[in-house]
Amino acid sequence: MKKILFFPLLRMPSGHHQVADTIASYIQKRSPSITCKKIDLLSTWNPLVESVVTQVYLEWIHYFPKSYAHVYRHMAHTSKSQRSYKYYEILFMKKMKQIILEEKPDLIICTHGFPSYILSKLKMKNESVAPVINVYTDFFINDVWGKKGIDYHFVPNHKVKKDLIDQNDVSEDCIFVTGIPTAEQIEESLRTKKNNTNYRILVSGGSVGLGNITDLMKQQKNDSNVEYLVLCGKNQHLYRKIEKLNSGNIHPLPYISSREEMNHLYDEVDAIVTKPGGVTISEALKKRLPIFIHSALPGQEEINLTKLKELGLVFELQQNESLSEQITGFFNHSFDEFQDSLKSYLMELRTGNPDDISNTIHSLMRADEERRITAQ
Repeated sequence: MKKILFFPLLRMPSGHHQVADTIASYIQKRSPSITCKKIDLLSTWNPLVESVVTQVYLEWIHYFPKSYAHVYRHMAHTSKSQRSYKYYEILFMKKMKQIILEEKPDLIICTHGFPSYILSKLKMKNESVAPVINVYTDFFINDVWGKKGIDYHFVPNHKVKKDLIDQNDVSEDCIFVTGIPTAEQIEESLRTKKNNTNYRILVSGGSVGLGNITDLMKQQKNDSNVEYLVLCGKNQHLYRKIEKLNSGNIHPLPYISSREEMNHLYDEVDAIVTKPGGVTISEALKKRLPIFIHSALPGQEEINLTKLKELGLVFELQQNESLSEQITGFFNHSFDEFQDSLKSYLMELRTGNPDDISNTIHSLMRADEERRITAQ
């Protein structure tokens, strides 16, 4: 029986976990005999440390966002192709070797740069490690990700592919432009320009309801021709605050775990107001929804926003202008231009559907098995 190990990071809900779960579901739906197992290196090493790191991270980005952004850019996004994190290696190399020895995987998939870095160092030392795939969950690659020694790369677009080739000397044959994988239940949609002036807008702050959503909604008027459906995630405090607005055109929604229900909700709205998280943006692009950015978490999301604006795929809201006027202005003047940018982006994702990703993974596993048999 074949086994695939998935390495996200930390145990809190995140895009890294969503993408790992998504790819595992692709594989197990088509090949139930393959075992897919998800492991967090940090909590396996020390659960208490993982818990502290998670809490510190959440409080840091909440209370000191500018300092977090500065540290992130300095430590993880300076375009240094061969950055070294020796302290990571000292702390976690032994534990990673132990996991691999015990689990004996046939393939390893990393959805976070931290375990990818450790595995890259192991493979460069000619340790006996199964093939490793990096699956990038943002629209750029930070310095933490391992590149040398990593066997394959699933990237979000051709720009990232070109960067890997030019800056890291990665072979083109090892790179697959898949986009950021999204749940199979989120089905592709086609959209046409609306003729009326009434719009339904989905507002999202991620699974834990982060962002300045309450302030944003307070500015909206009951007589607006825009209706807002606010995804509050697991943030009960946000839900109650939106409910207390008692506005006829603003409706709070609780956490939605069903991907089928989310797919239906996407189909019922005309656009989404959200943060630039990799998975949410990729789902919206798959649904061909116009995307308005209300805020960005420091670090990764700020860089995602820059990359997405360069591609013409998102529109950053201006805080000093009416939200409803910005939305109606977009549909009146910019909708066709967005559709052109979106079409160009989606055409790049030739190997990005669930069947292709699953088949690619199977092919890579077979190729490795044949190499090992030949080498015996």
